[in-house]
This record gives sequence, structure tokens and C-alpha cells, in this order.
Amino acid sequence: MSQKDYIAEYDFNYSGNFKRYKTFGFVGSPNNLPSEDSLEYFKTIEKTISNRLGSQGFKFQDEKPDLLINYKVFRDPVKYRGYEQPNFDFWLERRSEHIDMEKLMEEEEREKDENYNRVKYLENEGLLVIYVIDNKRGNTIWQGYTAAAFDFMSPEIQTDLTRATYRVMDQFRILTRN
Repeated sequence: MSQKDYIAEYDFNYSGNFKRYKTFGFVGSPNNLPSEDSLEYFKTIEKTISNRLGSQGFKFQDEKPDLLINYKVFRDPVKYRGYEQPNFDFWLERRSEHIDMEKLMEEEEREKDENYNRVKYLENEGLLVIYVIDNKRGNTIWQGYTAAAFDFMSPEIQTDLTRATYRVMDQFRILTRN
């Protein structure tokens, strides 16, 4: 992408209890990476995710966090499957605790139509995917992704990774109070 305008998409799990999550941590450790350069790339992604989640009220926690964050940078062409779903903000609003019973019953009826309509994305030259996992249940509750052909030899790679990661995390619009 010449202008580095990363277009992000996301999917979410209807069973996610998004209002309850307060802490996050990262899955595993990038210690088995092939080079020190790769470690720097992953630190950039983790720092960007941490900054974004911190600004939304989440606290980093190493031991038993509510959310586990995992991510993957695909460097080769990849086909990816996503899902067509209701707007995340609208869906969350409908689950607000400030809903009266009549409205709740109406929305439950509407939810029967909620399903996971698959969308196949064309083969991309690369992809950044960020997974948000409910640590207690072990389910992926949200995933965001952007097509990106990262040039890891470019002097701008740190900026590109930061920009793409922020673009994806901008789609995760959960605020929490700690």
C-alpha cells in the first residue's frame, strides 16, 4: 500500500461478555523468534496494543488476565475468512444494562437471526491479525485484521507496524472501568 492507509476489519463472538473484562496479557513469549530484529517487531506490536488497551481502561496483568492477546503477521500471500455481522458498537449497545424488559425481549427475538455469515477475503500479500481471547473460557471473542504487505527491510517498518496495529485496535471499542 503506497499510502499506508490500512483498512481494518473485525469479527466477534456473540458469547463474549465484553462488559466484564478488565485486564489483559499476551499469549506466550516471542523468545523463539529467528532474530533480534523479529523480537523488535513483536515488541512494537505489543507496545501498541498495550497503549491502546490502556487508554481504554484495561490493565496489563501477567497472571490470569481476563483477556489474552495473540497476534500474527502473515508475510506470504494468504486467504482469510471473516464474518459479516452486526456493527460491534450497535451490538454492544443492545447488551447494555440500561435496557428495559420489553426492549430486551424484542432484541432477543431479533438475535435469533444473528449468525456467523462467512466472508472470504481475497488472497492478500500479507496480513496482520490480532486475536482477543477470553482467558477463562478459552474462546476467541474478537479478532481484527488488516491486509498489509510489510517490508521488513524498510527503515519505516516500526512506523508501519504501529500504524497497522492501531488501525486494527481502533475497531476494538470496549471501555472498561478499573
